[in-house]
Amino acid sequence: MAGLAGADAGAADDVARGGLAVRLRGVSKTYDNGVTALAPLDLAIERGEFVSLLGPSGCGKSTALRLIAGLSAPTGGTVEVSRGGADRAGHAIGFVFQEPTLMPWASVADNVGLPLKLSGLGRAEVAACARAALTRVGLADFAEVYPRELSGGMKMRVSLARALVTDPDILLMDEPFAALDEITRFRLNDDLLALWRGLHKTVVFVTHSVFESVYLSQRVIVMTPRPGRISAQFRIEADEPRGAPFRTSVGYAGQCREVSIALARASGEAAP
Repeated sequence: MAGLAGADAGAADDVARGGLAVRLRGVSKTYDNGVTALAPLDLAIERGEFVSLLGPSGCGKSTALRLIAGLSAPTGGTVEVSRGGADRAGHAIGFVFQEPTLMPWASVADNVGLPLKLSGLGRAEVAACARAALTRVGLADFAEVYPRELSGGMKMRVSLARALVTDPDILLMDEPFAALDEITRFRLNDDLLALWRGLHKTVVFVTHSVFESVYLSQRVIVMTPRPGRISAQFRIEADEPRGAPFRTSVGYAGQCREVSIALARASGEAAP
């Protein structure tokens, strides 16, 4: 995927030198049908930071991710993404979509290794990298099975492994756990935090769940309904590593309430 949209490579170098992974400056997006998804949006994300974009459906959260990924171009403003060095070109970003989008005819290992295969790597290297990525997400023993044999949570782990196989600097996640049951979702939240701590990636996570955003993030960005813009930001205070004690703590409940109130205000609703 492209590491830069709406700016030049020099700007990306400036972002990296400033300790930033992503910088959006005056970004707007209007689609061909006339719908404006994003109003002028300004956002800076530090390298290694875990940030959640929180807002109601249709507020432009996913559009912002696609602009960062280079899958779409902004109508106005600039989107600058650090490439992490010249040798990282093409591997700056990994993307986990809401649906796993796995090829049903291919094994788990082949699904995970596809980005490397498309980039021209040899078969042995692709296989080794796929095995390593599957080990990271706890699916080393399922390399040769097919997607139809996996649970929903396991399919999402495969999708995460595929995003990690290129060793990206930035991981973009678009409501990846929204369709899962609560127990599986909690488990994957914990696994994602462990990966983030271990791999030191920058994570931009889209969700409409206040509870998930507060549990996972260092910073929560509350967005308004379409056209999306930033209404409020919160630094989440929690001891690391996070786990069940944080999820059941008074501090967690209080921060969830603060974020819920801000989300209601941004949406023009009465505070909970």
